[in-house]
Amino acid sequence: MANTTDLDLELEERRRVLDAWVATRRRIAALEAEAAELLTEQIALHDAEVTVSPFHREAIYRSMIAEFSAAGHVSKGSVEFAFADAQALRTFLPAVRAAFSKGAVSAGHVREIARASAIVAEAVRNNKVDSAVMSLFETAVLVVAEQDTAARTKAHARQVAAALVGETVVQRHRRAAEERCVTVKSLDDGLALLTAVLPEWIATAISDRLNRMTREVVRARSDRDLVPLPWWFEEVDGISPEDLSLDDPAFDLLDDGVIPSTGGDTFATDPEVEHFPTDTRTWAQTEADLFTDLLLTADPSVAHGDGLDGIQARIQVTVAATTLAGADDKIAELDGHGPLHPDIARDLAGRNTGWSRLFLDSTGMVVETDTYTPTEGMRRFLRARDQHCRFPGCRMPVHRCEIDHNHDHAKGGKTRIDNLGHFCRGHHTLKHPDMPDPHRWTAQQEKDGSVTWHSPLGRDYVDPPPRRVMFV
Repeated sequence: MANTTDLDLELEERRRVLDAWVATRRRIAALEAEAAELLTEQIALHDAEVTVSPFHREAIYRSMIAEFSAAGHVSKGSVEFAFADAQALRTFLPAVRAAFSKGAVSAGHVREIARASAIVAEAVRNNKVDSAVMSLFETAVLVVAEQDTAARTKAHARQVAAALVGETVVQRHRRAAEERCVTVKSLDDGLALLTAVLPEWIATAISDRLNRMTREVVRARSDRDLVPLPWWFEEVDGISPEDLSLDDPAFDLLDDGVIPSTGGDTFATDPEVEHFPTDTRTWAQTEADLFTDLLLTADPSVAHGDGLDGIQARIQVTVAATTLAGADDKIAELDGHGPLHPDIARDLAGRNTGWSRLFLDSTGMVVETDTYTPTEGMRRFLRARDQHCRFPGCRMPVHRCEIDHNHDHAKGGKTRIDNLGHFCRGHHTLKHPDMPDPHRWTAQQEKDGSVTWHSPLGRDYVDPPPRRVMFV
């Protein structure tokens, strides 16, 4: 067994590698910022050429994109996105440009901020808001971008933009909804790509329902064999199920043709036992088959079982009471994704009784709900507060997470709001007692609702609670 000195040396080496990796990532971001600066120089050259030959604007642009694509071995679409980001940095995102040059944010962060800033820029061009609003947008977005992932920055940036120029967002959503469509593109080997362009809240609900139906099919498959799912399935379920193959040897729990049952051993050759063909589909394949069944027959086929009948799509929406009452048209929020058209929020509210009234303090923190029953009230409060897994950077929605006692209940942790939080199964298991001590994490909730994760290397990573209000 390794002595204390050996363990200390191992920890120190792991810390060294981690620090070096973080420093290298910052240098990579700084180099990407240099590349973006070169693209801004090229944009200036492009604009000068267009000034001289305005009738050849399109040809000049296409030639420029082709040149950079060929020289950099990068796809045309990626080059166009890179130029668009560089143009945004050059034109109206000076603070983001400075943060990028220091390596404080990555190219991924810049991409999401630039896209979200487009509606603010549109509102400024149309004189809907003052030009100073763009500076407010940058300041609010960088607060999150410099401390969090590009994915979380995307949702935050869209929320900030909606709060600043809500009217423009409503108009854009109304125009975009008219572009919904379904297309088919043939692929190789007898496959085709079916693409549906839908309003985001509908696409999110469809994805959730398919996911839950697939989970029910997998569980029903286990029930048919009268064999429970292995314990580890729950650990990975909801994280990357598409990587699971149900013909994995770990699922082969039968031994010598004997199926466990409550009434003793029943042999597979017994004619009284009904047998089903072995289902070896992966999670992704099962989900695709369900998608096909639902579109072609309107209901899942009988082979999938009756357990799917009651599964409905789920989304979480936050909307002001004044908007629901029709007193204003403030943008609603599709939690975890971005702004939602107020008309859609009102329509959803009229169809659903599972709404919670939230009371916010001056900083936008949820401090109370209007429910009283302790257990369910606490759950509703936590769902409203957390929105997603509370591990830094994770965006797994709360309905696919578990409520965890940050301070283990078995060790005296209280069942209180300030000791409870949502963790997805993958991150929950990081602090599980089954984890070896050198690799186990701990989580502690602070007074402001932030969750501090303590890593095995002695590092602290803080995940602040999502804010509901951008400006007060």
